[in-house]
Amino acid sequence: QVSDTRLAAREEYNRNHQPSFTHGQNVERYKDFVLLPLSKRRFCQDCQQLLLPAEWEEHSDHQFLCDISTAQLRSPSRLLYPLENKKTNAQYLFADRSCQFLLDLIIDLGFRRVLSVGTPRLHEMIQSKDSQEEDFRVRSLLLDIDFRYSQFYTEDEFCHYNMFNHHFFGGEAACETCRKFLCQDNGEGVIMVTDPPFGGLVEALASSFKKLMAMWKETEKGCNNQEMPVFWIFPYFFESRILEFFPSFSMMDYQVDYDNHALYKHGKTGRRQSPVRIFTNLAPSKIVLPVEEGYRFCAICQRYVSSGNQHCEICNSCTSKDGRRWKHCVLCKKCVKPSWFHCNNCNCCALQNHTCEKTDAGCFVCGKAGHKRSTCPSLSRT
Repeated sequence: QVSDTRLAAREEYNRNHQPSFTHGQNVERYKDFVLLPLSKRRFCQDCQQLLLPAEWEEHSDHQFLCDISTAQLRSPSRLLYPLENKKTNAQYLFADRSCQFLLDLIIDLGFRRVLSVGTPRLHEMIQSKDSQEEDFRVRSLLLDIDFRYSQFYTEDEFCHYNMFNHHFFGGEAACETCRKFLCQDNGEGVIMVTDPPFGGLVEALASSFKKLMAMWKETEKGCNNQEMPVFWIFPYFFESRILEFFPSFSMMDYQVDYDNHALYKHGKTGRRQSPVRIFTNLAPSKIVLPVEEGYRFCAICQRYVSSGNQHCEICNSCTSKDGRRWKHCVLCKKCVKPSWFHCNNCNCCALQNHTCEKTDAGCFVCGKAGHKRSTCPSLSRT
């Protein structure tokens, strides 16, 4: 039970943290902002807000950027500070290499509309090309928790959305915008690309994505047994969890890297390579990976794999997950990482200096053997 005092405190917190302007007001402000001469275009870095001349005075003691160009307005993810709190946002942004690869792949596969769920950099690349190239035919709708993007996009280009509970903050109007985007052209030519925070619960994300896919299926008249095409970008060690909820998905070997993440960078070797991959329900043979970046086509598996991912004749597949060449363990009857060795105590492969499961490890709470912390009798008594 939550006390009335706590509920009131929470309501007060929510009221104090509401955005300064609604999405509609931000759209009108943006129209006024782009009409200003370059010398009068300012962006407050403290408030993360575009400023009109009448508002300069109240932000006079803040840090701000001057002479905001049209190119900067087309790339808001470079203008705004990334929200890097791992517990709430974890807003890591695609590097240009990965972003360009995804867009080229989407175009090559014939998709004309992209539902960008938590992928602001891909969305802005599509928007920028659409405004600059006459023959560019791809459209994008961004669904994101970061309301700051409402300063740069209209209600038809951005919806304030929580992917963990499938909540549209704009209510039924925003939900209808998403539905119309998915149902255009009878639901054909659309793909969902999503890049959730890696600390997020897979079950909650899968539930929301299934609802978005069901929204598409309502509009799709032709093949009722089909799924909406999806690119889910997530670390490879979540493969079993994703396949649990989406058995039709498979993992590609392509390593996705990020601009503002210290570890998830391209070109590193061994365990320092980016662990982030693309999970998709499209046929793996359709996903062409760049040969110049170290990928090759396996004729037996009928898919592109990392050059270090060698085909195992016993498993009859390219088994490596992290880009290194894995080795087959006869006792485990599967391929394992090259640094792992078979342990007769554990009856499975593990690191050479690991602690065997069969050793008597005590409970973290009471120190006694035979149970874990979660089932400790001392906890239930307290």
